[in-house]
Amino acid sequence: MPNLKRIINPWLEVDGYNCPGCSPTNEKGLRLQFFEDGDDVVSYWDPDPLYQSWRNTLHGGMHCMMLDEVAGWVVFHKLSTTAVTSKMETKYIKPITMNGGRIEMRARITKQMRNVAFIDAELIQAGQVCTTAQLIYFCAPKEVAEREYGFTGCKTE
Repeated sequence: MPNLKRIINPWLEVDGYNCPGCSPTNEKGLRLQFFEDGDDVVSYWDPDPLYQSWRNTLHGGMHCMMLDEVAGWVVFHKLSTTAVTSKMETKYIKPITMNGGRIEMRARITKQMRNVAFIDAELIQAGQVCTTAQLIYFCAPKEVAEREYGFTGCKTE
């Protein structure tokens, strides 16, 4: 991993937090950690056969979960608020295999209009882009994110 700044998970003390993408206590989840790399947010995960569909192939739904997860963390960290996914357009370019090595998830804001964020994300394995997504998020005003979700932003180490 390059010299990245780890993003501290702001949800760790929230009652009921059990996200299958990023909760470190979800036994069947991915337990992702996120890092800042300039304008991008990145994460890494080693494929687990528990999530394969066809022989040696990661299930397409897992691609979507990872893309949505890294894009959501862009909103948390770069915009310091919470959001809901409004739209996700996914393009599967190349299969992700169980034995092809670590998956790199990478996402960035491409445009922002008021409370709407446009984010591009990709999954990379063995140096090749395997899946891309363009996502649209409806972002909560910061005061709503704090009042309703207790969210006050993400810090880095």
